[in-house]
Amino acid sequence: MKTRAGRAIRQPEGYSAFIPASLPPDPPLRFDSQLATILATAGTALGRLDGVSATLPNPELFVAMYVRHEAVLSSQIEGTQSTLDDVLTFEIDSDHSKLPGDIEEVVNYVNAMNYGLTRLETLPLSLRLLREIHGRLLAGGRGSEKSPGEFRRTQNWIGGGRRLADATFIPPPPHEMNIALGNLERFLHDPGGLDPLIVCALAHAQFETVHPFLDGNGRVGRLLTTFLLCHAKVLQRPVLYLSHYLKAHRGTYYDRLMAIRYEGDWEGWLRFFLTGVATVSREAEQTARRIVELREQLRTAAQSADMSVNAFKLLDHLFEQPIINVKAAQELLKVSFPAANGMIGDLQKVGVLTEITGGRRNRMFRFDPYLDLFADVSDAADDGAAAQPTQYEDGESPASPGDPPGAASAPAD
Repeated sequence: MKTRAGRAIRQPEGYSAFIPASLPPDPPLRFDSQLATILATAGTALGRLDGVSATLPNPELFVAMYVRHEAVLSSQIEGTQSTLDDVLTFEIDSDHSKLPGDIEEVVNYVNAMNYGLTRLETLPLSLRLLREIHGRLLAGGRGSEKSPGEFRRTQNWIGGGRRLADATFIPPPPHEMNIALGNLERFLHDPGGLDPLIVCALAHAQFETVHPFLDGNGRVGRLLTTFLLCHAKVLQRPVLYLSHYLKAHRGTYYDRLMAIRYEGDWEGWLRFFLTGVATVSREAEQTARRIVELREQLRTAAQSADMSVNAFKLLDHLFEQPIINVKAAQELLKVSFPAANGMIGDLQKVGVLTEITGGRRNRMFRFDPYLDLFADVSDAADDGAAAQPTQYEDGESPASPGDPPGAASAPAD
């Protein structure tokens, strides 16, 4: 079977693997009025988000929170249970024994994102960069034994558990995979004048089809979208993350990728992807505006309560670190422990902080009004995740008896 996206070719071992065609699609993309409108809408929404993020008192704090939020959602798609609160607690509390065991995966995602954005300042978006990102993503967490930073040398597959024969989709074998990766890199460097959002959509789908790593493909693929937008200067700051949208519509996400592979329906994928860009951009823009409003409201309340200069400094710090303890406040403000404790008490009185540990010692405090702006509402809109719960896990499991030598199972995109 052959489509404009590639063809399934039977391998000597008896299974058929999908060999992707080079990008851009041939025949060329069909930009009907609907797709053109969606592209324009997505571009406008993204531009408004980029603009409003620059109006924040400290845009980098907004970016830092969004990186953490994206890390949590992207990792949850792969089955982790850690939350945004867990990540923030991990950063402030030396006692990590009470946190979920998979917190390291989420923290690795934050580190991989920040590392990649820094490397883009000196290194072109390339296969080398993707390998470096992958190495940091899998460092020490689940999948650390799955060749971090290296492209796979064995066949993998998506769906069907441990048996290749039951796979939903089989990516290209290693020798074809390397050819496909080379083609993808050339497309990234010379996309033929296509709109950057179209390039992002095509590259993400192609990367997921090639599935070049033994683990972490989904997470790297989602990071790739952000890197592309920043590299193309569409975004001045990394404030667009699609994991929220993909988590809410994972059934459709999977179906759209499969429709590319077996029907050549690139246009259907583009409509889905660009709708996600527009949706997430509008949500993030609203969040940014609410942050500005919240900061002004709280500063007004603090002034009315006649708080000290240090209390204002602590209030501003909470937009960077919205879970805090007295020790951290003491170190930040360079004051005595009782003084720091008193300022935290003042912020409790005006509704800024809420004590969340319920204990007299090692108490932790949460900046509820701020963190509520990042609450994940995507679960309520999930359009198909329950029907295919294993399609989105990123991990691999060992090959089962009867599978091709060196095969490994990947139950997901």
